Amino acid sequence: MKDQKTTRPFSVLSMQPTSSRSMKTLRNSRGLTQYIKAFYNKTWIERYGEPISAETVTLLWSITVSIFSIGGLFGALSATLIIKVLGRKGTLLLNNSFAVIAAVLLSLGEMSRSFEMLIIGRLIMGVDSGIALSALPMYLGEISPKHFRGMIGQFNSILICLGVFTGQVLGLPELLGQESTWIYLFSFLALPAMLQLCVLPFLPESPRYLLMERRDEAGAEKAFQRFLGKKDVSQELEEVHMESRAQDKLHTVSVLQLLKSPAVRWQLITVIITMACYQLCGLNAIWYYTNGILREAGFTESILPYITLSTGAIETLAAIISGLVIERIGRKPLLIFGFFSMAVFFSLLTVFLNFQDRVSWMPYLSYVCILAVIASFCSGPGGIPFILTGELFEQSYRPAAFMIAGTVNWLSNFTVGLLFPFIQETLQSFSFLVFVAVCILGSIYLYVVLPETKNKTFMDISQSFAKINKMPIPSPGQEMELVLSINSDTNGKAQDATKMQTSL
Repeated sequence: MKDQKTTRPFSVLSMQPTSSRSMKTLRNSRGLTQYIKAFYNKTWIERYGEPISAETVTLLWSITVSIFSIGGLFGALSATLIIKVLGRKGTLLLNNSFAVIAAVLLSLGEMSRSFEMLIIGRLIMGVDSGIALSALPMYLGEISPKHFRGMIGQFNSILICLGVFTGQVLGLPELLGQESTWIYLFSFLALPAMLQLCVLPFLPESPRYLLMERRDEAGAEKAFQRFLGKKDVSQELEEVHMESRAQDKLHTVSVLQLLKSPAVRWQLITVIITMACYQLCGLNAIWYYTNGILREAGFTESILPYITLSTGAIETLAAIISGLVIERIGRKPLLIFGFFSMAVFFSLLTVFLNFQDRVSWMPYLSYVCILAVIASFCSGPGGIPFILTGELFEQSYRPAAFMIAGTVNWLSNFTVGLLFPFIQETLQSFSFLVFVAVCILGSIYLYVVLPETKNKTFMDISQSFAKINKMPIPSPGQEMELVLSINSDTNGKAQDATKMQTSL
């Protein structure tokens, strides 16, 4: 029963449309694309009395798709300041307002005859995603016991995949994938936000944040008790105290201070490389080929939406399996396996694409490779980079680290969307070899540099980087002095409390 108490709140918290992977529902839905472009044309005719030009509609559509990444970047850049003022829980609560506003704008855009509302709604939805991808993994990592931290962190990825799959199902022609009903799809963006607004106020703030940044030991103790489902949380409090005493800086550092600090140099490099590989590994590019490959296999246009449901199902299944095994296998093996497997299947896909016109059954193998690439991504690279960002840094560095990670994430996402069409036009079916190189180089770096973080405290993880950062590792004697100083402080506080009670 304790395990249920510990993990139940986190699935609700993770129900946020927070990933750039959700953009594929908009990009990959041929029907939805046509409906939105038709709406742009209809609105243009009503305003200016003439049909919209092909160049203008392409420009408006490109802005509609890409502005999500711009909003995500803005959200990531602003998250640190909001977290500093409102805390982790307060930031998540505020962030739900962005989702609700975006849902309203997107849902009412057609009725108001305003394509600008769709574009602004996408921008605000991007801001929501950028903030959530910083605040949510940070909150989940800080409230989780170390032996459940990876599994709970994967809830974020699992529910993002489930959200994408739900969007695919709702977009079927029998449901909301019709010209008269497509606009109602956007209203579902508000449901996770409304659910979180109902549940999150009843959950405590991060105990680490309360103790280390707000100096609220009583509040931290109560938070630990509620999250862990037990009364005696002295061990957890002592662990946080030790981390606090071991830190060079007790206040939250700025991004500039983080970039200058030699104590976290390789942690920062690792997060930047991992987050860049997360976007540059080629998953977003795979959607450009999916429908074309299915058409080559002989599937009719009417059946394509049902076949592509398999991509969302594979995403969700792989993420669930990853969440179940992450605490047994570890973060490092899953990341390396994921990136290396993607490199293998991208290589096979390149071969199959080159023989697709010569062999009738080759498109089926190409589609199997696409599903394998998706499964490989969701087995590790799809969620673990955000878990690592929270694990590799101690409390004072964490907000700035998430800001840098978020910036790299959204800039890399924008880069792929901008450059891949040119890469594809130049290299044709060999374009995936670029991603093969990224995945292999990422795997090699992670194998050489990244230590395993499962079942380790944040302080233990920081000490794992001490040698490569050329920082002194505390001796056993120094660690014992630290523990004794904490115990003496605790005993002193208890004696003071007893004296106050006696005097009363």
